[in-house]
Amino acid sequence: MLKSLLSLGFVVAFAAASAPAAAQVGPDFGEPPSGTVPILFNDHHVYAKPSGLAGNRVIAAIVQGGQVLVPLRSMFEQMGATVAYDAESRSIVVLAPQRSISLTIDRPVVVINGEPRPLDVPPVLQNGVVYVPVRVISETLGAYVQWDAALHVVVVRYLNLNNVPSPSSGPLVTPAPRGPAGAPAAPETPIPTPLFGAPPTTSPLEHFFVANYDVASKISNELSPGNKGAAGEFDVRGGTEFPLFKKTDWMFEGSYESFSYLHKVAPPLFTTLTNPCPIFGGTPPYPGAGNEGCVTVPGGYGQEWVRGFTAHESDFDARLGIKVFNPRVFVGASYLTMINDYAGLYTFPNLTGFGGGIEKLPDLENQISGYGGVWYYPVVSGNFTFPAGAPPALAGSTAKVEQQVMRYQAGGTASLGSLFLDIGFLGDTIHGKDLNPGNATHSAVYVGLGYHF
Repeated sequence: MLKSLLSLGFVVAFAAASAPAAAQVGPDFGEPPSGTVPILFNDHHVYAKPSGLAGNRVIAAIVQGGQVLVPLRSMFEQMGATVAYDAESRSIVVLAPQRSISLTIDRPVVVINGEPRPLDVPPVLQNGVVYVPVRVISETLGAYVQWDAALHVVVVRYLNLNNVPSPSSGPLVTPAPRGPAGAPAAPETPIPTPLFGAPPTTSPLEHFFVANYDVASKISNELSPGNKGAAGEFDVRGGTEFPLFKKTDWMFEGSYESFSYLHKVAPPLFTTLTNPCPIFGGTPPYPGAGNEGCVTVPGGYGQEWVRGFTAHESDFDARLGIKVFNPRVFVGASYLTMINDYAGLYTFPNLTGFGGGIEKLPDLENQISGYGGVWYYPVVSGNFTFPAGAPPALAGSTAKVEQQVMRYQAGGTASLGSLFLDIGFLGDTIHGKDLNPGNATHSAVYVGLGYHF
């Protein structure tokens, strides 16, 4: 923050003041519009009513979500800057000596001389006026911040823009800030020390990749009555935000999940029977009924004996979404591919299908952030060819196996600069439809490491 003070040479403060100071500035306050806070410029001008110095505009701040936002055009024009607003793209450009500032309504990023920096809250448009968080003033003009509820006023101090050297011309010596007239100097508010190092500022939009190891998982389906996952389960995912059609932000995200588990079977109990499990048209009691080796087959015509092996299932999910809320909440469409590898011992097709859902991307510019999503696929399907052991009317024919799938994920990140720690929980619930042998669930707790571009 001090470097910003020295390089930009401005002081903007919420200043504490004593009772005598309140008496001096009181006559200038006027009555601010409902729901706003008056702004004090250089100790003696308070624009809570139309002012000639303010272009006959009311200059008052607003408070949203515990954050103070100030009117951008009026603030910067009072300081000699030029402000341009494009209603179509909802973008703002501020030009001042040795600096340019770019912002976009509802996007929590300010770009200063080409360098993007995150904001606590995004700029907003209210009653035709663009308001920006105090962070914009502090980042672009140099500032320290203090709040004193006694005056309930925003105090702004600044130097002449034209007398401020370029940041590249060497260090500046900035005069120490003063409080309001008659008040002691306001101390600088300390900047919180980052928990794991400074967050990256390489891009105002999210671009990330992360790999996780599943530390605990559970699978329930026709091959596993709730067995734990085997070693080596993992998931990877990546995501990116991008602007489209000027007014909207979009995201693309891809994820790959791999589950491995044992189909556990006791030593063979049946050596003389081809299939000791219940089959279509058979006569009970079936000698293998209730044994985990008896697995329900697609098509609903019975079960077959499947010896023990390690099953592998993997899912690939591609998602495209449009932002509907800040920060980074998207709704969209997705495409799911489910690949099943049962070592040739159990016949089941790969499945594909379209779906939709909602996704919250991580806010990796923050030290700690959360994310998650829910995606629903009404039909995922694949072609299944009935084996020779099926009833004669079905053997050799092909039909579709169909499922309904609900996928979910929730987690959190901790920044390590460009790297970040990732921990969370993911899973799915599967409901069988046509020809499906039964319902299924997968779930896993994971931990991993990601990279923020």
